[in-house]
Amino acid sequence: MAAKQGGAGKQSWRRSEAAQGLTMIAPPLGYALLVLAAPLATILAYSFFRDGYLVVEPAFTLENYKIVWTDPIYRSVMLRSLIVSGLVTLVTVLLAFPVAYYVSFYVRPDRKALWLFLITIPFWTSYLIRVFLWKVILGYNGVINSGLKALGIIDQPLTFILYNVNSIVLTLAHAYAPFAILPIFVALEKIDRALLEAGRDLGESRAMTFWRVTLPLAMPGVIAATLIVFIPTLGDYVTPQLIGGGKIPMIANMIQSQMLDQDNRPLGSALAVTAMLIVAVVSAVFLFLNRRFLKVRQ
Repeated sequence: MAAKQGGAGKQSWRRSEAAQGLTMIAPPLGYALLVLAAPLATILAYSFFRDGYLVVEPAFTLENYKIVWTDPIYRSVMLRSLIVSGLVTLVTVLLAFPVAYYVSFYVRPDRKALWLFLITIPFWTSYLIRVFLWKVILGYNGVINSGLKALGIIDQPLTFILYNVNSIVLTLAHAYAPFAILPIFVALEKIDRALLEAGRDLGESRAMTFWRVTLPLAMPGVIAATLIVFIPTLGDYVTPQLIGGGKIPMIANMIQSQMLDQDNRPLGSALAVTAMLIVAVVSAVFLFLNRRFLKVRQ
């Protein structure tokens, strides 16, 4: 009797919505675990191994993490990566907010789709091509230097506009600007315009209405844009290599060097895990701030 009841319970569960939903998501879930979780688990395991002579010794050790946190070279590279990513995020969000604000508040509703389409045009070309284009623009014989020389402003090419932190920040800010514009635009579109009218009816100026009403209500989009820009820029290694000329390595360049050039996979894995932990902590802080802003809105 109990066996029959158990069999009937299994059949009813198989027919339930939960079982059907689990069956539907099982293939993509398995694919995600295979493609994402397995490499991450491999890197995590390698970070605790010891780098032997020509081979990796699968012996548990914390020596790699000790090197990452105590070696001044790795600490300075990690700090530089955080500073550069922070600058890129700040510049990108500051440039993206006015664009998103203009499209949301000043563009006619029937033209907004066209504007969003134009914003996504940079995605039509490869990221690598866009980086090379900035190298052409900022190069010694590039567009800027050639234009200034043609105008008679300079006699020799400017050397401070390429192969430095400023050029890296400029290139990354341009590359990730659409990622910041879109979430801010969505947040601005959700703002009830009646609230802005109420603020002006109460005697507030446009600037104070923006500061007290529009900006707080748009902060979830700003925080989302911050995360979307900060996380990938911290792990970018193409731009520092090409635009920085290899003179300003970031943490991703150090990981690539340890993994491929020096064949020290345990230390490279420890650097990667450390970077992921820092990103996780920063993301948790911003998600907490986002929840606070959402509570204020509610």
